[in-house]
Amino acid sequence: MVVSVTRLRVRCWRHIPGFMWYTFASQRQVVRAAGFCGGRLLIDTRRTFWTLTGWEDERAMKSFRGAGAHARVMPRLFDWCDEAAYAHWTVSDGDLPDWLQAYEHLSGEGRLSRVAHPSNDHLERRFSKPRLQPLIGQDISPVSGKKVAA
Repeated sequence: MVVSVTRLRVRCWRHIPGFMWYTFASQRQVVRAAGFCGGRLLIDTRRTFWTLTGWEDERAMKSFRGAGAHARVMPRLFDWCDEAAYAHWTVSDGDLPDWLQAYEHLSGEGRLSRVAHPSNDHLERRFSKPRLQPLIGQDISPVSGKKVAA
């Protein structure tokens, strides 16, 4: 299974309504996407949002990324976010990693996305660990019922 983690920090409160609208639209899209095995969303402090998704293969992940609401929001993130990073890796056991494992991959192997107004943390590749207490998030399951182990 291919795993993807993203971490986005929305730079200003005025971008939150549009960001949230596209988040919900992308969530509706992903649960129906071919090859989607399951995922998680996490709302962190300081307008920071994490996604963690599992895919049957890289082709399925890229097909989702390049279509629908997700493809439409990606160009907007350039201006909306001051921090944006992602990482992809393969797991052999078929289990979706926990948030701390995802953070370790992002910190060690993550790539920065281009943003118009990068924060100092973005420029220095400093990522705060995700806040897990209280956990504000949600598990996402594919419509087909196929799930990965939590």
